[in-house]
Amino acid sequence: MSSTITYTVSGMSCGHCEKSVSSEVSGIPGVTEVAADAKAGTVTISSQSPIDDAQVRSAVDEAGYELVGRTA
Repeated sequence: MSSTITYTVSGMSCGHCEKSVSSEVSGIPGVTEVAADAKAGTVTISSQSPIDDAQVRSAVDEAGYELVGRTA
C-alpha cells in the first residue's frame, strides 16, 4: 500500500533548496517519489510504507530547512 503526504517546509526559496530537500528526503527507506516546491513551501512524499514524520523532519533538517508540519 502506498501513501502520499505533503509537508510544509520553511526556508526554501529556490531550485537549489528544492534539490537539497528532495535529495535528503529521497534517502528515507521506502520513499518512492519526492516533489519539493519552494514557491509553495511544501514537499510531497510518496512511499510504499507509512512515512515516519520524525525521519522526514530529520532529513529536512539535514538539508538546512525546517519542517513546519503536515498540510491538510
